[in-house]
Amino acid sequence: MDSIRFGRTGLKTSQLCLGTMGIGSSKWKGWVLDEDRSRPILRKALDVGVTFFDMADWYSTGLNEEVVGRALLSMTERDRLVLATKAFYAMSDDPNDQGLSRKHLMRSIDRSLKRLGTDHVDLYIVHAFDPQTPIEETMEALHDIVRAGKARYIGASTMYAWQFAKMNHVAEKNGWTRFVNMQCQYSLLYREEEREMMPYCQDEGIAVTTFSPLARGYLAGGGSQARVAHDMFLDWFGDEIDREIARRVAEVARAHGKTSSQIAQAWVMNTGNVTVPIIGADQPEHVEAVLDATTIRLDPTEMAYLDEPYRPRDMINDYNAVRRPRALSVPAAPLSAVA
Repeated sequence: MDSIRFGRTGLKTSQLCLGTMGIGSSKWKGWVLDEDRSRPILRKALDVGVTFFDMADWYSTGLNEEVVGRALLSMTERDRLVLATKAFYAMSDDPNDQGLSRKHLMRSIDRSLKRLGTDHVDLYIVHAFDPQTPIEETMEALHDIVRAGKARYIGASTMYAWQFAKMNHVAEKNGWTRFVNMQCQYSLLYREEEREMMPYCQDEGIAVTTFSPLARGYLAGGGSQARVAHDMFLDWFGDEIDREIARRVAEVARAHGKTSSQIAQAWVMNTGNVTVPIIGADQPEHVEAVLDATTIRLDPTEMAYLDEPYRPRDMINDYNAVRRPRALSVPAAPLSAVA
């Protein structure tokens, strides 16, 4: 697998990142794999050249980091891995055990490192924007975490472009560490990050990592899958336009002799908007299928055919994540015209 330069940093990662939300404890969510079923997936990822692994303290309430860290460090050397984890969401009913305050971030990084079994993470990500904490407090705390050697780089996820830009501006103004990564949702059914976030990241040299290329499984016919059967956010998708896009994905898949999942993932990789796609896997064979998708080249006609039905939607972020992203009532220019 090829290595990728991570934005304007000197960091090199594998061209795919394995997202591990589905690894940890089935007691947290029914579709999550316990350790015995997770290890073959992590082994396969390493075997095909994946070195970049994404976690979060919130996943399986800490057990995600324990299981992934224990497995990976038993299979390969720490220095060969690029480990990312995140903090923001509540880890208990303690009001200080959530958000992006100095108190929570300092406590969270130490707990994550202990669970992972390492003295640093390569990428420490704030999982969402925190309107309750001054940006200066958050960015200085993150800078101190980097200066202490507990994280090599910092990133952010799931917020408006103006919030992300403001946080970076505060860091730059004070001589603190800036974000080098934005992690956002991106698929044929959700492309709103093309409007402002992705152009901002491209201009600033910020690496973009993306998740949910199958739109919560919808583009793979996911309504019957165990994971999305438990997914409270599945109703984000499924209207007439989404069904038409899914139909076109299946049509292009038949023409290539591939699955709908592979075409949906290939579309993300072919847009030129993404530095490293984050992939998911419920079994080792899924890792190989995504690796095969990296070889698919969709021509301009196919890309335009898949792009054409899309319409503007509500933004998905921490404020309205439980609300369906409605189609907006006014027409807008194609995203390619504004991206």
